[in-house]
Amino acid sequence: MRSTTTHPVRIIAVAIVLSMAPLLIVAQANPVRSNHPPAGAYIPTVREALTFIARAEHELDEDNHKQARAAWVAATYITEDTQEISAEEQNRFNIAAQHYAIGAKRFDRLVLPDDLRRKLTLLKLPVYAPPPSNSDEAAELTRLVVGLEAEYGRGTYCRPLLADQKQKECRQINALSQVLATSRDPKELLDAWVGWHAIGRPMRQRYARFVELSNKGARELGFADAGATWRAGYDMPPDAFALEVDRLWKEVEPLYVALHAYVRTRLVHRYGPETVPPDGMIPAHLLGNMWAQVWGNVYDVIAPDIRTTSGAYDLTELLKRRKIDAVGMVRYGERFFTSLGFDSLPATFWTRSMFVKPRDREVICQASAWDIDGKTDLRIKACLEPTADLFTTAHHELGHNFYQRAYSRQPYLFRSGANDGFHEAIGDAVTLSITPTYLKQVGLLDTLPSAADDTLYLLRRALDKIAILPFSLLVDQWRWNVFSGAVKPTEYNTAWWALRNKYQGVAAPTSRTEADFDPGAKYHIAANVPYARYFLANVLQYQFYRAMCRAAGHTGPLYRCSFFGSKAAGAKLASMLDAGQSRPWQETLAAMTGERNMNAGALLEYYGPLKVWLDQQNRGHPVGWNAPAGTPSGIR
Repeated sequence: MRSTTTHPVRIIAVAIVLSMAPLLIVAQANPVRSNHPPAGAYIPTVREALTFIARAEHELDEDNHKQARAAWVAATYITEDTQEISAEEQNRFNIAAQHYAIGAKRFDRLVLPDDLRRKLTLLKLPVYAPPPSNSDEAAELTRLVVGLEAEYGRGTYCRPLLADQKQKECRQINALSQVLATSRDPKELLDAWVGWHAIGRPMRQRYARFVELSNKGARELGFADAGATWRAGYDMPPDAFALEVDRLWKEVEPLYVALHAYVRTRLVHRYGPETVPPDGMIPAHLLGNMWAQVWGNVYDVIAPDIRTTSGAYDLTELLKRRKIDAVGMVRYGERFFTSLGFDSLPATFWTRSMFVKPRDREVICQASAWDIDGKTDLRIKACLEPTADLFTTAHHELGHNFYQRAYSRQPYLFRSGANDGFHEAIGDAVTLSITPTYLKQVGLLDTLPSAADDTLYLLRRALDKIAILPFSLLVDQWRWNVFSGAVKPTEYNTAWWALRNKYQGVAAPTSRTEADFDPGAKYHIAANVPYARYFLANVLQYQFYRAMCRAAGHTGPLYRCSFFGSKAAGAKLASMLDAGQSRPWQETLAAMTGERNMNAGALLEYYGPLKVWLDQQNRGHPVGWNAPAGTPSGIR
């Protein structure tokens, strides 16, 4: 559902939640500077540092452009040849980035201007799969990364047709996801769930090798492991970032637990206690999504037994009734941004993007936003259909594109989000403005629901926006433990489900063993896209949204705000986007919201009335669940 983004020191696309390779995160805290280098040591000059950075930015900018083009073709035309070409370009870029990252160390003890020091710090943050210095191993690592992503893209589940056992019905992720979203037959749901998750099994051994090689490259740069390199990019030490994530989770956990309890009670009512334990974990296949990360597709099952007003609506039905196609949905997204004062997208965006799944070839459908040249060649890659979820996705992906264009005026190493959570949160803050008021403003809705429907509106939102919080946290919890060695290859699947049990209160619907590799059935694992960004984005988006609603002069409940059409909100947003990664994210956040720290205050304000309602509904029903003994907790 989510995307990823490009970053100067590591291209590919922005991706749902979504997207091939993501943006590099923000800079770690500045290294300690010293005016007293070891006796006899050569002291480089500021001029040398400037020359070094200029050369690095020029070369990486050119290589990134070439890699982006190759990666685009590999994602939209999956063949052995396109994989090989993409791997070659990615390997060339990775080796150059690693070379400059190591070279930047020689300036650690030099007193430098702040912007130059920041560039050197960012340069030392490696690509997401830092290659070893051994050229053969570096090439092997790149082939593994490209190959695992392509294997996910080709993933297919085939089963014999009931009418003719000799004939097979073969479906890929979009079709199987549709089963999870629309079927209410537990057997059919289980079949689709098990069929898709089987695609992970062949990846397991190669994934273990990928971890081994990534860690080797990270250690050559001075990091403990590859996971530490990911956590080093947030203007704070890696361990401090892990604590920050835990702190944020504790703020939002009570709301999630209340939502989980209510949803579980409704599912027990629908499927019976023999299928859904009234005080236990929810089987993953019953929540409307292949990874049980968002639950909005089962709203019809869990909606309360109350009458709604005549203003109630189904956005998917509205889109279909008005015959809004894929391009049309993206046009709505573009008009949202132009209403804020942004320029329209370049003509090449409309001719070079992939909006629908081609009929003649295999592609990676995971939605993603692409910045090919760091200037004007912006694109999205998606397989859009007229649904409420993908209408939201179209708005989200354009958030990446408008961010990319805004910071294109920055030097190469500052062309990224203030941190990667910012990049995801921009589009999400816009999707919060897809309110009934907005839909009426753009002509999709005729009659506004009454205030009596507010609870249902918040519940429907929470089924996606709150349900995803623990999943967006645990994906990288798992990977950090894998990279650190706390989770061995023989424990991959066990550890995956232990975290899902603990954080989500979700259980595998059937017996799983270490012959399975269920993490590989999630795109972001197969494609090596960091996921903590989505957790951060699900907190930051509400801070951004509240700030823009205030700029737009909104009064009343926060959840009713749409800043569509507000030039004042657009000016506040543009100022943040223009800054890119040129300064610590805390400064950028403060300029946007008046707050220097990420916090869940705005999120909890938004869902405050729903939390009161959920607590009322949960009276007399079990709340919480027991995770199996031995569940891992945090980074070990």
